[in-house]
Amino acid sequence: MGGKGEGDGKGALWGGRFEGGMAPAMVPLNLSLDVDGRLWRQDLEGSRAWARALGQAEVLTADEVEALLVGLDRVEARLAEGFPSQVADEDIHSLVERLLGEEAGDVAGKLHTGRSRNDQVATDMRLWGMEALEGMSQGVQEVMASLLELAQRSVDLVIPGYTHLQQGQPVRAAHWVLSHYWPLTRDLERLAQAREAAAVLPLGCGALAGCPFPVDREVLRDELGFHTVSENSMDTVSDRDWMADALYAGAMVGSHLSRLGEDLILFASREFGLLRIPDGFSTGSSLMPQKRNPDVAELIRGKSGRFTGNLVSLLTILKGLPTGYNRDLQEDKRLLFDTVDQLGLILPAVAGTLRGAEWNPSRANELLSEELLATDLADYLVRRGVPFRTSHEVVGRLVALSEKEGVPLSQLPLERYQAIHPTFDESVRDVFRWESSVEARKAPGGTARAAVEAQLAQARETLEAWKVGHRGNVAGD
Repeated sequence: MGGKGEGDGKGALWGGRFEGGMAPAMVPLNLSLDVDGRLWRQDLEGSRAWARALGQAEVLTADEVEALLVGLDRVEARLAEGFPSQVADEDIHSLVERLLGEEAGDVAGKLHTGRSRNDQVATDMRLWGMEALEGMSQGVQEVMASLLELAQRSVDLVIPGYTHLQQGQPVRAAHWVLSHYWPLTRDLERLAQAREAAAVLPLGCGALAGCPFPVDREVLRDELGFHTVSENSMDTVSDRDWMADALYAGAMVGSHLSRLGEDLILFASREFGLLRIPDGFSTGSSLMPQKRNPDVAELIRGKSGRFTGNLVSLLTILKGLPTGYNRDLQEDKRLLFDTVDQLGLILPAVAGTLRGAEWNPSRANELLSEELLATDLADYLVRRGVPFRTSHEVVGRLVALSEKEGVPLSQLPLERYQAIHPTFDESVRDVFRWESSVEARKAPGGTARAAVEAQLAQARETLEAWKVGHRGNVAGD
């Protein structure tokens, strides 16, 4: 459809083959402009490059190329003023070609020489995807910067560390914060790899067999900012591997943010009370006036399933397609657009939440249970030559005794300790200091102040590398 076809197939880019109009039930199914309309800038960019390539190949004259370029500029001006509504064009390519005909006249019909909508849409999507992936990377980096700010404010605070949602060992709060930072560095790597996979030029592949005119694809590659030229035209028009990479990277970002959101929900609850989410990212109840709901974290957690669904949907579409382009691939855009759009919503919200989050040190101190130091008690015995397995059993018996008698471990009489194992002496009281516990773990990646400060420094260097050096390498600068 397009032009004067009024949605029935007459006047469409492909309509010459058909005598009758399109069945009414087929018309809405065939339309995709509501989805791919956002590709208009990329479609114009690719069309300009193609016009120049046809001129260099002497398929078009210099005057024809100039007329097309002027016409495309006018189309851009029209679309920039406002995207048309209630048009019959079936997709963005049809719309641009129709508008170009209105602006440039009959020469517009020469622009599609040697080009198929198959390599055209593949080029548009890759151009859009490269830009979108860079934007996603920047959004993730903003969250990482906010995590670093929160971590810096959290070095001196000791909180319970959890496994199985049960208190395990004391940790510096900064250590918990940074546990959410490092997964995002892996996400940046995945986003960069997806962007590199997208940076392969499809233009010049035609429908499936390549272009019959001597266009210089290396010149096209350079002009459009791709890194390499595709090797096989038949593979290229149906290749959506890069898109699957992008959706996987987006799903992993969503998964990591969901885990962060879950921690924020728990820590902000009255039962934990460790952290306060800023008012601007919280909501109330329509019925219960006292409520302060961590909606930002819940929305983030909920959207992670959406990202996973988009990835699974694309993989399901791709898994059974025969060689070459198939119309099933029209569904790919909606999936990528949705993941990019939704991450564009939640990444700034996560960054803002973290920047405004506040710890509750008094509550953190209340939550610290002496049982968190059970491993330190075992280490105390190990340092005195007791095998760890024996130490583990001894401390387990002490914990059971403490629970049975309702007496904290630190207040059990020394004779009770020595009755279970004679190695204990009065120095065991030194174990019951939170700072001693975290400071004992000095190895890189541990909770000692020096180790956490080193981790913070490394994290800053990593983020700076992405902003300055690594990012430039990914972008091909």
